[in-house]
Amino acid sequence: MSDKYTQRRLQSSSITTVISISLVLFMLGLLGMVVLSAKKISDHVKENIRISVYLNADSKETDVHALQQSIDASNYVRSTTYTSAKEAADHFQKELGEDFVNSIGYNPLPSSIDIFLKASYANNDSINWIKKELLSHKPLVESVEYTESHVNMINDNLGKISLVFLAFIGLLLFIAIALINNTIRLAIYSKRFLIRTMQLVGATQGFIRKPFLLSGMIQGIYGALISLVMLLGIFYLLQRNYPEDVKSLLDINLLGIMSGALVFLGILIGFICTWFAVRKYLRIRTSELYF
Repeated sequence: MSDKYTQRRLQSSSITTVISISLVLFMLGLLGMVVLSAKKISDHVKENIRISVYLNADSKETDVHALQQSIDASNYVRSTTYTSAKEAADHFQKELGEDFVNSIGYNPLPSSIDIFLKASYANNDSINWIKKELLSHKPLVESVEYTESHVNMINDNLGKISLVFLAFIGLLLFIAIALINNTIRLAIYSKRFLIRTMQLVGATQGFIRKPFLLSGMIQGIYGALISLVMLLGIFYLLQRNYPEDVKSLLDINLLGIMSGALVFLGILIGFICTWFAVRKYLRIRTSELYF
């Protein structure tokens, strides 16, 4: 009866350890995916910053076409979009809900070329010299506009968010190791008499430690595999509901890196926590085994 009870306790403690490792690695995996995708997320946001080049009303279509081709050839440009004065009026009319052109008798909106920059150029210093370069095409170019405060806000917030995520990951990893360490300690506590018996019959510390370390590493692998299944489930749901966004931010290589990192981390956590837990009971005095 006592052996069956002990066996159930050992199985229960092993399951608890695996679940603890899997939940912790799942949270770390989610944060890791965000961090590894941070560059893509940052680039995605920055590449949606728009510079609007407003053209002179008397501009010829051939000149406008030549200007757009020249802009497209620039190394800072990701893409450009030309909007004629009529298209701008039609778009504004749909938003306004009334025909303002007939009301005032003319179309006040100019033709424009919207420029979307490459991420590395999406900062105010680069945009300022780009603006000067575009204004050198006067009188074809009437004005160049962009929201400076919006650019500053994006760059500042992305930097702050990255630091917060890194700090949160560090804190979570510290808490995770502490929790898993306590769980493994409790599991090995139930085997303290077995460890003492092995010492009394002359077993070396390495011989005693080996099966415990192997068990801890296997538990880490199981925990990592469970966390991977959970992460793949989240990834599948996101891809199903937001296929374009997920495809642009996450890829197979990223998932491969994350999978390898989680398995390695699971093994490492299981090994380190088991090492220190076994080390304690290898050094404990016989009188302390009953407390």
